[in-house]
Amino acid sequence: MSTPQHTLPQGLDTASLDAVERAAQKRIRQRNWLVISLRILVLVVVLGGWELAARLKWIDPFFFSMPTAIFDQIVDWFVNGTSQGPLLTQVWVTLEETGLGFIIGSVAGVFCGIVLGRNKLLSDVFSLYIKIANSIPRVVLGSVFVIALGLGMASKVALAVVMVFFVVFANAFQGVREADRYMIANAQILGASRRQVTTSVVIPSALSWILASLHVSFGFALVGAVVGEFLGSKQGIGLLISTAQGAFNASGVFAAMIVLAVVALAADYVLTALEHRLLKWRPTPSN
Repeated sequence: MSTPQHTLPQGLDTASLDAVERAAQKRIRQRNWLVISLRILVLVVVLGGWELAARLKWIDPFFFSMPTAIFDQIVDWFVNGTSQGPLLTQVWVTLEETGLGFIIGSVAGVFCGIVLGRNKLLSDVFSLYIKIANSIPRVVLGSVFVIALGLGMASKVALAVVMVFFVVFANAFQGVREADRYMIANAQILGASRRQVTTSVVIPSALSWILASLHVSFGFALVGAVVGEFLGSKQGIGLLISTAQGAFNASGVFAAMIVLAVVALAADYVLTALEHRLLKWRPTPSN
């Protein structure tokens, strides 16, 4: 009995396929280096232009500071600490408030989104109240939370929860509603219960919607924590910004913004890695 032969397309052999693959990999590496180079170039142009404009007095450094002064401020905070204590302590306080608000808001948003998405009656009953609550500017609630919960962590976490909840809820709700009806029908025909359909079909289908919302919602949680600290707090980056603003220290304000940006980028990296791990089945988007 003869073994079936797998033939390559006409005009191609193993050596030529290897050459094509090496050429493609080389083009990918070249493009990656091009992107990195352009990113560095943009950063150098922006920071260099900012520094030059401040030193030549095209802009007032008292109001807009300059990159070297901002860098010196960050170094000073690391070495000598801030007026509220060590810089890493302020970062940790804000990160803790953000993390708690993000987790609570995400869990509540996912749960409510799935429940209301799967129950038409509950959706019709609560949709009006959700729209009313969503129409209220969340930042305004920060003052209410500070009055009700005090200057401690609770008021910042509460504001972060509110900021996160509606973003995650909307995506989870829409993801459930967009679940493949044919797959749901097939599962029901095979005898799956409502709970099994929800856990085995609906939630996996909505997972990409939910994870996509987490990138945005963490930023909202960080905003909620910082705004809460800005309104009234004993520690945190928001208080650091408020103190620098009160002292007309533009370098301190920009330095705190950079620290926040680093925290947000690190969190986004972690969330992206988690998304790739949970959604291995999803094909890589083409450029």
